[in-house]
Amino acid sequence: MAQITYHASHEQHPPSALLQYAIAAEQAGFHAVHSSDHFHPWSERQGQSGFSFSWIAAAMQATTLPFSMVCAPGQRYHPAIVAQAIATLGEMFPGRYSVELGSGEALNECITGDIWPHKEERNARLLECAQLIRRLLQGEMVTHNGLIRIKEAKLYTLPVITPPLMVAALSVKTAAWAGAWADGLITVDAAEEQLTQIVQAFRNNGGAGKPVYLQMAFSYAATKKEAMDAAYDQWRTNFFAPEVLNDLSRPTQFDSAADYVKPEDVAEKMLITDSAEECMSAIQRYVDLGFDRVILHNVHRDQERFIRDFGDKVLPHIRLPKNEKS
Repeated sequence: MAQITYHASHEQHPPSALLQYAIAAEQAGFHAVHSSDHFHPWSERQGQSGFSFSWIAAAMQATTLPFSMVCAPGQRYHPAIVAQAIATLGEMFPGRYSVELGSGEALNECITGDIWPHKEERNARLLECAQLIRRLLQGEMVTHNGLIRIKEAKLYTLPVITPPLMVAALSVKTAAWAGAWADGLITVDAAEEQLTQIVQAFRNNGGAGKPVYLQMAFSYAATKKEAMDAAYDQWRTNFFAPEVLNDLSRPTQFDSAADYVKPEDVAEKMLITDSAEECMSAIQRYVDLGFDRVILHNVHRDQERFIRDFGDKVLPHIRLPKNEKS
C-alpha cells in the first residue's frame, strides 16, 4: 500500500520534540516515519542536529509504524558500525526498519578531517560500503582493503529480517547506477518528466519491482504569508545545485551563499500554501505516479498544526489505487 509518511527533520527540531511529533503522526493517521541524518544543519537558523540512530530507536519503541532513514557510510560512519546499528534496530523491530544509503555531503562528513573525495570516488566508496554492510548483515567474518578497510569484523547480533538497503538518488545517472545493487530508491520532488526518468532509470537497470520513495518539501501554515516567511527563513539554503549542496562544509557557508536568494526564488522551488486541499492535490499526484511512500516534510516549525490538519483534512482523502485500499 502506498504510505503517506511523516518526515522528522533533525536539522530543525530537537529530538525530544521530534519524538512527540512521531507519536502524534501515528495517532493522526500517517503510515510511516522518515528521518534525516545530519551532523550539522543546513543553516544556523535551523539550529539542531540530533543523532538519528539514537532517536530512531526511541521513536520506534514509542510507536508501531515502519521507519526509514538516510545514512551516508564511508567517512563519518565506518560501514561496520553502520551494519551493527542496522542489525540492532532490525533485531529489535523486525520488518519495520529500512535505510537509504547516500554518498553524503561535506556539511556532515568533513568533520573527520579527511579529504572530501570527488563524486565518482564517493559513489565508488558508497557501493563498497553497501557490499560490506550486506556481508556483515549475513553474518560473515569480513576483512577488506580498498577505499574502506575492515579487519576481521563479524556481527554476532543479527536480525531475523534483514533491513533493506535502499539508495538516495537525485539524478538519472545515479539512479541507473544504483538499480543493480540497491533494494529500493528514494528521490525528491521535481517535475513529473524528471521524476519519471529517474524512476525508469532505476527500474530499467535492475530496480524493477523494488520500492521507490519520494520526499516532498513544502511549507504549510495558517496563512500564506506565514508559510512564505517560514520557507524563506528555514529552507532558502537548500535550493542550490547538487555540486554546491554536496561540497560546502559549514552552515555559515550555506547562509552566505543564500544571501542573494529572494522569497520569490523560494516560491518557484517549493509549494508554499495555507490550503490543505492544495497539499492534498500535490500528494495525490505522487501517489498516482506510483511511489510506494510519499514523505511529507513541512519546513514550517509548527509541526503540531501540520500533523493535526493533515490528519483531519488530507490523509483521509488521499485516493489509493483500488487494489491497495485498506
